[in-house]
Amino acid sequence: MKPEVVKNYYSSPQVVKYYADAAIQVGLWKSEELIFQKVFQRDQTLLELGCGAGRIAMGLWELGYRNLMATDFSRELILECRRMAKILDYGIHWKVEDATRLSFDADLFDGVIFGFNGLMQIPGRANRQEALNRVFHVLKPGGWFVFTTHDRELGKYKGFWQKEKLLWRRDKQNPDLDDYGDRFEATPLGDLFIHVPTTREMRDMLKQAGFRIEADVLRSQVANESPRVREFSDECRFWVVQKPT
Repeated sequence: MKPEVVKNYYSSPQVVKYYADAAIQVGLWKSEELIFQKVFQRDQTLLELGCGAGRIAMGLWELGYRNLMATDFSRELILECRRMAKILDYGIHWKVEDATRLSFDADLFDGVIFGFNGLMQIPGRANRQEALNRVFHVLKPGGWFVFTTHDRELGKYKGFWQKEKLLWRRDKQNPDLDDYGDRFEATPLGDLFIHVPTTREMRDMLKQAGFRIEADVLRSQVANESPRVREFSDECRFWVVQKPT
């Protein structure tokens, strides 16, 4: 899967509008609010990757977090963030950044967030690993990284992945896919790519990057989300990991 295909999806006007609406109408999930406030202090310097139209960053600002750098690889999404933040008078810093090629100095941020399964929308395992390596690089020793993924082992999708496994074994999978666990499917907003990992896969990648895993927990185990949040996003797994001191 070419990264340009994913970038084009997130640069389209209909997707930008969808995420802008979510920033206002959905806001922070209850689970996000609980975890972020437990892990991050309000005076810490935080970096958000894959910020979309600012749903998480603006939610954090409303909770009193003031040292926020929010980034996305879609220039169109960042322009929308700046437009809305100007209207709301939110002093968040916005920047176009590719998570696999971050321009920030080493040991710069107290915490990093990659919300709404954004890490898994980077095609290619090597590229996702490089993003984890970059996060590790920009985090201060002792800093925390919080992100979410879907979970391939959830029973709800067992039948789908059994069929996919047979296709991959027979070399009849979608030729646009790079790794077992990839999905590229039509949605009302366009063709959407995402990789769905197992917990073992993520643990191996986090260990390779150098992180210490504090917790991984399903969203439904953290909070009972509103119908609006559940409509916006399916079940996912929170990962809370630390760069060792």
